[in-house]
Amino acid sequence: MKNRICVDTDMEVDNEEEEVPHLLDLNTRGRVDDGHQLRSSDSLFPGLIDDVAMDCLALACPSDYTSLSCINSRFNKLVKNGDLYGWRKHLRIKEHWVYLVCDLKGWEAFDPLRKLWMTLPKMPCDECFHHADKESLAVGNELLVFGREMFDFAIWKYNSTCKSWAKCQGMNLPRCLFGSGSLGSIAIVAGGSDINGNVLDSAELYDSSLGTWETLPKMTTPRRLCSGFFMDGKFYVIGGMLSSTVSLTCGEEYNFETRKWRKIEGMYPYVNRAAQAPPLIAVVDNELYAVEYLSNLVKRYDKGKNMWNILGRLPLRADSSNGWGLAFKACGEELLVVGGQKGPNGEAIVLNACSPKFGMRNGALDWKFLGVKEHVGVFVYNCAVMGCCL
Repeated sequence: MKNRICVDTDMEVDNEEEEVPHLLDLNTRGRVDDGHQLRSSDSLFPGLIDDVAMDCLALACPSDYTSLSCINSRFNKLVKNGDLYGWRKHLRIKEHWVYLVCDLKGWEAFDPLRKLWMTLPKMPCDECFHHADKESLAVGNELLVFGREMFDFAIWKYNSTCKSWAKCQGMNLPRCLFGSGSLGSIAIVAGGSDINGNVLDSAELYDSSLGTWETLPKMTTPRRLCSGFFMDGKFYVIGGMLSSTVSLTCGEEYNFETRKWRKIEGMYPYVNRAAQAPPLIAVVDNELYAVEYLSNLVKRYDKGKNMWNILGRLPLRADSSNGWGLAFKACGEELLVVGGQKGPNGEAIVLNACSPKFGMRNGALDWKFLGVKEHVGVFVYNCAVMGCCL
């Protein structure tokens, strides 16, 4: 019997058939055998069998693994080869990290639970990619960053397990200004513009476990500057522009079983112009939320009636920059808003969150303060939330 497993984030496990996996070799587990304990040097924790030690280590915060790796060489190996992260997946330990760029110094990561900031290693890209406009997407345990090098588009990926950057395989049809969304270990990018500025109707699926791209059937309508998301097991694209002067109010739904797109008229009636950001949307518990830039209102989509209802106001202004420089994301069961704010101590990036189910007070959204990053300006260039079992 093999002693390793990998449970996908969105896979349903049948408890009656599931065997409890062992990530460690049985002859080095440090367990009691015929009344004799293996030597403490063979154990992860002296005095603890490895089953218990693994559960304890899995509950520790991944940001502490670097300091904890000094326990012994076996624990250090578990972290480097990814076995400990596989055990966390099996235990369904889910954490969220917010990755963002607020200046040219590089990427930062924020842990909303522990209120911790972490600076990522510098991306080893060229100067052209470093200074170009970029798009980002978190899928599985990877952060994908899309941009442009001297002669073509490029993708860099940050692996949260290895804490390192690497060049990612390019799309079958490289693009920018696309809509995207992720679910577990897969992500979909749809629409956008190619290297020559042509508006695309194609879509591709990325599998982070394989590092490969698969071309999907074409959408019914080409679009760029659109937004994408997963909801109820399907992928959606809304908003965007057909050309520099033609805005789209329709949405599209991709069914994985039929491998077909369905057009939804009037799904996003808030027309975005060329100078405006793509729709700011978030999905929490399979419910779609969006920000209306001009009014700074958060709205919830009614699937049955194909209409939007007002939920409350943003804690920050989105109208001042036509939606640019502000991030509106789902973070677990909460809505997350990341944006700039000027105060007595200068400029800062502030993170606020609210539960759309239970975060209402006197008929308004009750936003709670999560954290702040000072002296980094007031513009969020890129933001992605990684919510897999890390």
